[in-house]
Amino acid sequence: MLVSLTVGKVDAGVTVLLTPDKRLIEFPSILLPPDISSGSIVDITVARNTASESAAERAFRALQDQIFSAFGAAEPAAPVLRCRNATQTSVVLEWDPIQLATADLISLALFRNGQKAGNIPRPTAMHSTKISGLAVDTEYAFHLVLRTTAGTLTSERVVVRTHKMTDLSGITITTGILPAAARDGLARAVERIGAKLVDGVRIDTTHFVTTEGRGIMWEKANELNIPVVRPEWVDACEKNGRILGVTKFYLDAVRTGPPATDERPAAAAAAAAAAPPQTHKDLPPEPPTNGGSGGGSQALSPQEAAGYAAARKEESVEGEGEEEEEESEVESDESDEVEEKVRSGAQDEQKVRVEERDQQGLAARPKPVAVEDAGEEEDDDEQHHRGRKSEENLAAKGGKSPGDGASFQDVAL
Repeated sequence: MLVSLTVGKVDAGVTVLLTPDKRLIEFPSILLPPDISSGSIVDITVARNTASESAAERAFRALQDQIFSAFGAAEPAAPVLRCRNATQTSVVLEWDPIQLATADLISLALFRNGQKAGNIPRPTAMHSTKISGLAVDTEYAFHLVLRTTAGTLTSERVVVRTHKMTDLSGITITTGILPAAARDGLARAVERIGAKLVDGVRIDTTHFVTTEGRGIMWEKANELNIPVVRPEWVDACEKNGRILGVTKFYLDAVRTGPPATDERPAAAAAAAAAAPPQTHKDLPPEPPTNGGSGGGSQALSPQEAAGYAAARKEESVEGEGEEEEEESEVESDESDEVEEKVRSGAQDEQKVRVEERDQQGLAARPKPVAVEDAGEEEDDDEQHHRGRKSEENLAAKGGKSPGDGASFQDVAL
């Protein structure tokens, strides 16, 4: 298709072209000949390039297929949960590595009986877990919930029942350093009770049996808090037909046995020496017995024996009464002393209160006025002056002063 256009205005970047029907078209100047100017006529041929269209479409389809194969072909898979081992109070669960495809992991949680038990730490690396503290001979249901950016996936429910105390099939033993004979005997005992022997310390190992506390596996068992016991524990479980506690069979536990025969008399003598001496009250002498070995004792009749027993009973009752009277007298004396102390304390308190009251009264009493003190001083001066005048008059008359042996009546005032 050929189109003729007239150049209207030429700029550095855009050229304005005019169509025959006077329409304006902005056209890139770089695509036009360099020697054009306003008024020039240019012919432009427009055609469809089908070959290029086909190539572009093929490239686009290939890109779509590549994206689908990389991100849309695989999807996250639901986790597969199963039980590895169960004991009387614990369950070991394991699952296949989780398949996330191209999605991102959010969390992996374990549920017990429909309630969330907790999140699995490092779910891409950990593929097992141990749940402890369960009840004996109880049924539990577990399942996993996987949350990803592509959605939430849930595993199938796994129903597990913990073992009875008489079921020893859940015991998983790892052996440490043992003599050859002890190792063979342990293997036979484990086979008889239905337990398992495994190589290495694992998450499902329930007991570590050894006679020496050393070695790499012993250290790992201590890190995982696995009970370290002696081989006697397996023999005791087999003998009792049930699982036993491990407290008495720890490797570092003190082995207790029956005491030696020569130690028993010494222990009895020590206990007798430590016991407090027994005291007896004074009782009347025992009555003579019938048929004594001395031959000089006389036999008592039944009436005499009954009377003697009654006398002993009365004397014991009287002794108890005297003791009670003495105790009552001591108590009365103590009560009298307490009453006297209380009375003396009350009197002292009353005296203190009276003294405080007097002190308060003196402090509250007002002082005499200074004018009155001045008047009294003036009266004293006048009396003294009059006395001196009377003495001078007496001296002038030849009389004696009151201190010269004259009586009080002879003084002329």
